[in-house]
Amino acid sequence: MTTGAEPASLTAPDPLPAPILGGSAYELDPESPRSFARDGFFGPIEVYQPAEAADIAARVDRLRAQARELEPKLYEVEAASLADPERFVFHCLGGWLVDDGLRAAVFDARITVPAAQCLGVRRLRFWHDQVFTKPPHHPGVVPWHQDYAYWQRTAPECHVTVHIALDDADTDNGCLHYIAGSHRWPLLERVDFDGPMEALFEARSATKRSDATTSGAREDVALHDPQPMRLRAGQAVIHHSRVAHGSFENLSPRPRRALVLNYFADGVRSAIDGPMLRGLPASRVGDLLVEPWFPLVLDRL
Repeated sequence: MTTGAEPASLTAPDPLPAPILGGSAYELDPESPRSFARDGFFGPIEVYQPAEAADIAARVDRLRAQARELEPKLYEVEAASLADPERFVFHCLGGWLVDDGLRAAVFDARITVPAAQCLGVRRLRFWHDQVFTKPPHHPGVVPWHQDYAYWQRTAPECHVTVHIALDDADTDNGCLHYIAGSHRWPLLERVDFDGPMEALFEARSATKRSDATTSGAREDVALHDPQPMRLRAGQAVIHHSRVAHGSFENLSPRPRRALVLNYFADGVRSAIDGPMLRGLPASRVGDLLVEPWFPLVLDRL
């Protein structure tokens, strides 16, 4: 669950960087989008050099340390992570509004060009960012989920996510896991990020049998053979908005921090009457999602 207090109207970044017009140097090889289409994710790709990843990680640390103070200036902060940081993963949206370095990342061609290539579009817009941090030996998880379950206020579904590791990420410190091919599943129930790891599968099992249990949900997960995405600091994975993914607890003495950038194709519209994100002006059904809140980051037409 996220913080519930409504902030004052947020202020859009001004000026915004210009969209990238080229970016051919950052294109993936032709097999990569085909792999993305088959599995629902592709990685690793190289994004940041070690010093760049360390700089972004320091910015993420400052954001976490100042989360209570900055909360009115952000889209969301996970309430559970503020109330009980020893149990729950820190998660917030809107870092690009308060940090120049995170804002620059949104427009980086090393990120936007591969994202657009996997999505199969040539004009890409920014949706929103996320930050996740797991300190050493932290028990918090990010439950299995499909991103678009939370994004149905936008239509059509034409979204893509780039998850950038800011530390070496592996099974010891809670790296992402994916279920290959699950982007072809129907849209499942959304789950709370402060809930149990198997919540998505408990709900899915409940639709198939009346005696669904946590152990049954774990069996469902195991049947799908989740694949860990091991990344070095500065590497990224690109994933589909419907692929089932999540991450386990950090069992190591190392941190696991990540910057997540979400995009959609130019032409996506509001599917609701109301604000797209907390603190934004209200949209009407059918409104195009454009500047300043959803800037064009790549234009290769």
